[in-house]
Amino acid sequence: MQVLTGKEVAESVYATLKQETNSFIDEHGYPPTLAVILVGDDPASTSYVAGKKKACLSLGFGHKDFHLSDSTTQEQLLDLVEALNNDESIHGILVQMPLPKGLDADQVIQKISVEKDVDGFHPQSVGNLLIGKPSFVSCTPLGVLQMLDYYKIETQGKHVVILGRSNIVGKPMASLLIQKGRDATVTVCHSRTKDLASITRQADILIAAIGQPLFVKKDMVKEGCTVIDVGINRVDDASRTRGYRLVGDVDYAAVAPVCSAVTPVPGGVGIMTIAMLMKNTLQAALQLANKETK
Repeated sequence: MQVLTGKEVAESVYATLKQETNSFIDEHGYPPTLAVILVGDDPASTSYVAGKKKACLSLGFGHKDFHLSDSTTQEQLLDLVEALNNDESIHGILVQMPLPKGLDADQVIQKISVEKDVDGFHPQSVGNLLIGKPSFVSCTPLGVLQMLDYYKIETQGKHVVILGRSNIVGKPMASLLIQKGRDATVTVCHSRTKDLASITRQADILIAAIGQPLFVKKDMVKEGCTVIDVGINRVDDASRTRGYRLVGDVDYAAVAPVCSAVTPVPGGVGIMTIAMLMKNTLQAALQLANKETK
């Protein structure tokens, strides 16, 4: 059984990005720059934003933080996004989700320029992905593909079962895997799927993104399956100083022994999400720079 660690893959990605970023700065005289908007003080969101800033600084990216109060209005948030759309020094825009109650996330996502949509959430980005045109891709599914490629796990002709149909992971993951060149046969399961275990046991590759801690048990996985656990869940644990521990959607201890390969939580897919955000931001900067020179 092979443990697929995100750290090893991310380090490889960052090494390449660092070289490409230095070349970009040498050629254009300015760094790729990411703007991050955080509304409110949600602890998890604050932590995620700090991680993104750290990654930017490590690569030599520019980084601009906009921390707004949870009393920010929809109009104020949209005005800020529009200002960043028009700011030529900004190449990628990310609005940290979830937003506080009362703010319309869909409207905000649609306001972001598709050229700066480094999260890959804009409807035009999603549409381009579905029909196989170049687009920014949601960072977590892109990170999963990067891991599969790094560890040389073939998808062609394989049956991939995806647990979860979210716009952030499940749907774009399925769209990526059915494209020519990936050539997987994909089944998407969700909360209304009947006899779920009989379907998951057919998977050559099982991708769990259902948001339920330790949901996938040994009897749901066939011998030799590759299991990719996208879930990150907090469960109470009085033995830990912080009072909780992080677990995935997969019961790792039970499932790992029957897998050919499996990702741990933490230490698996999660670290790849920020790495892919950095990759998308550099790509956005390159595209905007090339547009300016034409």
